[in-house]
Amino acid sequence: MTSAGHLATIDRLCLRPFPETPARSGPCDSGPGFHVVALARSEDFWEDDGTRRLEVEEQYEAERDALGELLASRWGAHQHVSLFSVLSRAMDGEDIPEPWHAVSNHTPDLYLWRAGDRWIGLGISQWDDELPFELLLLVTTVDPP
Repeated sequence: MTSAGHLATIDRLCLRPFPETPARSGPCDSGPGFHVVALARSEDFWEDDGTRRLEVEEQYEAERDALGELLASRWGAHQHVSLFSVLSRAMDGEDIPEPWHAVSNHTPDLYLWRAGDRWIGLGISQWDDELPFELLLLVTTVDPP
């Protein structure tokens, strides 16, 4: 998908109401106060010696950064937020609100903007080294923990 397509998805999700109960609509996971969607998804890396994975990771970082520049022109500079402490706290048994709990399991950090009453997060997700990268978008009214 192009940057224009990503921006259209972001605009759509910023306006879409949140469901009262968790729901999945296509690639979008939603729940009370949040939407999470993969804007792009790579191939997996089961047969890779590590070379292709590094290339794809760099590609996804560049795509995140380029989209981040476009979003900065709307909402100003992003906050770079590590989700490591969120994951650590959840693993220690703390009750972390969604979508932060789920996203912290596979996204180490986010570029984060505040737009009105919503947080917009952009990050690179990967559940494990062999699994695909995802350019992840988060739209939520739930404050970061």
